[in-house]
Amino acid sequence: MTSTIYKIVSREEWTVAESVGEYRGSALDVADGFIHLSSPQQTVDTAAKYFADRDDLLLVSVDVASLGSTLRWEASRGGDLFPHVYGVLPLMAVAEVFALERMPNGKHQFPDGF
Repeated sequence: MTSTIYKIVSREEWTVAESVGEYRGSALDVADGFIHLSSPQQTVDTAAKYFADRDDLLLVSVDVASLGSTLRWEASRGGDLFPHVYGVLPLMAVAEVFALERMPNGKHQFPDGF
């Protein structure tokens, strides 16, 4: 598996996370009982499928080793294994945060390497 996974969040959600010291998840995450994340290979498709019309997004890079037993890889879209965090995402697990700007073609601009 990979050593880095990603969470796409709104700027507002991330502001709250920074103020409380942990990310507790989006409304969908809370409803599902875990925080949805994506591997590097899944992140662009996740953005296109669930966040295509959003301009207020950040890409949060998370260190897998920092999550311990709260991280589970579970079958989801198309049978692919997706990373899910059961509990909160501690800010100490976050390596970097990038702005996800939308380009004129409507797609999000990801950092180099995606």
